[in-house]
Amino acid sequence: MRAEFPDFRLGNVLATSFTGTLSERRGNPVERIPTPQRLVDWLAVSGLAVDSCTAAQLDLARELRESIHAAAAAAAIGDALPASAVQVINDCSAQGRAAAILTREGKRRWRLSSASCVEDALSVIAADAISIIAGERDGKLALCASPTCQAAFFDTSQSRTRKWCDMNTCGNRQKKARFNANQRKNPGSVK
Repeated sequence: MRAEFPDFRLGNVLATSFTGTLSERRGNPVERIPTPQRLVDWLAVSGLAVDSCTAAQLDLARELRESIHAAAAAAAIGDALPASAVQVINDCSAQGRAAAILTREGKRRWRLSSASCVEDALSVIAADAISIIAGERDGKLALCASPTCQAAFFDTSQSRTRKWCDMNTCGNRQKKARFNANQRKNPGSVK
């Protein structure tokens, strides 16, 4: 990874990890794919390696990312899915040429077309988004409890009561803020 860019937030769910390439949506947004090459990097670490990316493909990727976020956020709170978001997700899903393959270890991997392009990778991400938004997978869409984040995430915990998109960032930040607030209220107490 290039040191001048913020680290990727990689999770277990492709579609919501992709929406995490823009974090702190309600605070000071952090763009984690600011350049076409950075999208190539993210796709590679996500198992969807492509050779190159143009500025137009980066724009398409960001449009898909925001559409997935809008649809997942709506689904998480039980609202109607935005028609424009659904259209972008469906269009991206339909335009790629990717195939699911089974590894010897019994895992599903994606094989992009021989002339792998960003659109093929985006079709895989869109298909993943469709499966979680449609409720086809075991888990629950939720929104991060951090007031500056509000990222949509897919909760696969046993109780389905996770509050944070990522415990190492949003969860720790909120716990630290709560601890500091308690310290200010009770300066003599040590916990």
